[in-house]
Amino acid sequence: MDFLNADSLPWLGLSQQRLRDSLLAQRLPHSSLLLSTPGLGAESLANWMAALALCESRTERPCGACPSCSLLRSDSHPDYYLVRLEEDAKQIKVDQVRELIGSLTLKSYRGGYKVGVIEGAEALNANGANAFLKTLEEPSADTMLIMIARPTHRLPATIASRCLRLALRPPPRDAAIAWLKAHGSPDQNWDAALTLAGGAPLLALELSNAGIAALETEMQESMRAIAAGAVDVTLLADQWVKSNLGLRIVWLENWITRRVHTYLGEVPSSQSAERIRLPGALLKPKIRALFELLDAARDLRRLASTGINQQLALEALLLGGRTALTK
Repeated sequence: MDFLNADSLPWLGLSQQRLRDSLLAQRLPHSSLLLSTPGLGAESLANWMAALALCESRTERPCGACPSCSLLRSDSHPDYYLVRLEEDAKQIKVDQVRELIGSLTLKSYRGGYKVGVIEGAEALNANGANAFLKTLEEPSADTMLIMIARPTHRLPATIASRCLRLALRPPPRDAAIAWLKAHGSPDQNWDAALTLAGGAPLLALELSNAGIAALETEMQESMRAIAAGAVDVTLLADQWVKSNLGLRIVWLENWITRRVHTYLGEVPSSQSAERIRLPGALLKPKIRALFELLDAARDLRRLASTGINQQLALEALLLGGRTALTK
């Protein structure tokens, strides 16, 4: 685990400073909720927070060199626990949650903090989320629970309200491009990748070699064909599954979000020269349909690494897209 990687992501600096101040005041939060879209380094920040709590240095923390930091680097720290979706699962299971809670109530192996991290906390089912209530209301001494979720998470208010919220946002565009030039190719035009990534530099870096210009043209044509009912959804889904499905879903999420903003503001979309001329009576149903489509796209991307039948799920998503764009 390279928890010091967070120091190279300047847009995390304010959150890090807030936590350092809490450490100096001996008031590290028992529970935190990191709200972030992909590509902003939420996992890096969660790892850094774990290191901040577990580090045994008496000076600067995390030091990266003490026995606790060394154990954390090698993914073998006995007081660090990670929960995420299991293979072929659609939800984080209540048994995973109970095991984590049981571990956090035990005495620390190294006599310090115990840290639990839940990645993709929006995948907690109702029973799993409710199992945390007592832990959040009556936390054990020297424990830290960190949950990572999308800004559109479905965590119950009883859970979210008991956490310190740290909302990660993309850096200003100029700062993001400067960072990309320093950590990627300095001569590359990063505008298209950064736009596709929704302003998230780490995702833009990941997408940089994916043939973005060609994908942009192809996806725009696909959306026009879907709206016109001029494409076989089964064939299109098969094509997407076989070629950069994850990237296409990212593009679709970003496109839908921009479409919603366009409808709300009556401004030209940055991905399309069209102006929206939508009758006022249809505005709310249209936006509602787009939000439903956005939720479906996010669910598909979150579940893409599980055993879900991607072909069938994508066909359903594209049929929903046709409905959202034509109703």
